[in-house]
Amino acid sequence: MSGDAAGVRLTAMVSIETVPGALHVTPISSVMGGEVRGIDLSRPLDEPTWRAIEAAFHRYKLLRFPGQRLREAQQVAFSRYFGDLQIHVLEQFRHPQQPEIYVLSNVDKTGNTTGRHPDRGTLVWHSDLSFQRRPALATILYGMEVPRRGGETLFADMVAAYDALPEAMKSRIAGIRAIHDLDYSRTRAGEPPMTPKQRAEAPPVDHPLVRTHPGTGRKLLYISNHVSHMEGMPIDEGRALLDELMEHATQERFVYRNTWQSGDVVMWDNRCTMHRATEYDAAEERRIIHRTVVLGDVPV
Repeated sequence: MSGDAAGVRLTAMVSIETVPGALHVTPISSVMGGEVRGIDLSRPLDEPTWRAIEAAFHRYKLLRFPGQRLREAQQVAFSRYFGDLQIHVLEQFRHPQQPEIYVLSNVDKTGNTTGRHPDRGTLVWHSDLSFQRRPALATILYGMEVPRRGGETLFADMVAAYDALPEAMKSRIAGIRAIHDLDYSRTRAGEPPMTPKQRAEAPPVDHPLVRTHPGTGRKLLYISNHVSHMEGMPIDEGRALLDELMEHATQERFVYRNTWQSGDVVMWDNRCTMHRATEYDAAEERRIIHRTVVLGDVPV
């Protein structure tokens, strides 16, 4: 059962949750996600509205705000309600006037499509900034232009995936630390290697394979295609373990598929999810996405 199909049934069974003012949050799937209506993200938020959004974010893991119109500074201002923002080490993707924005676009300066997905590292399962000592709390994407076909984003619930592991596997992976390496994952995805300067700014880091969510106290799998190997484990054995965990965690029962509409803002909790984009015809379809990332805590 797809996330979208499940969401239709779930929404029919659950009354709309009302929060301050005209804000409404409706579940969009049985896996995760709430759709938020009655808000204009281009305007400053008052305290009750911001707190309501924060509570919904913690509850649903993912929020979708349809029908938004944001200038770059407005997206950055909204994102800062949640914490400090990252300026990505890959400067070729930074917005020239707003470096907190990472631009994912297949449209060149002349307005023509390039025929190429702008960052193929987004096409594999990952958690944003897991390659940093202080990885992402939240990612916020603004879909300025989206394909008519393809270009969806898939999200996997890593709390549910951990809970469903056999007890023997939970015991096996307890205490293991994984090495996350951006240069490794980019070259593996077919992107050019990082420059020496970029690699010095983003060296490999280690994180626990099982982390505890700082907000809920729940244990979850913290895996990503940024993982190059497991600390203290033979390379082949560690990668085989990662493959096994990836296959488990990305089963359909743990995954929500988000289909984009132009003007959607989607934000999600990287601490307890993985995600990936899907392919689209980059020669025929236009896709312009602006991304901001809120920094989180060091995983424990």
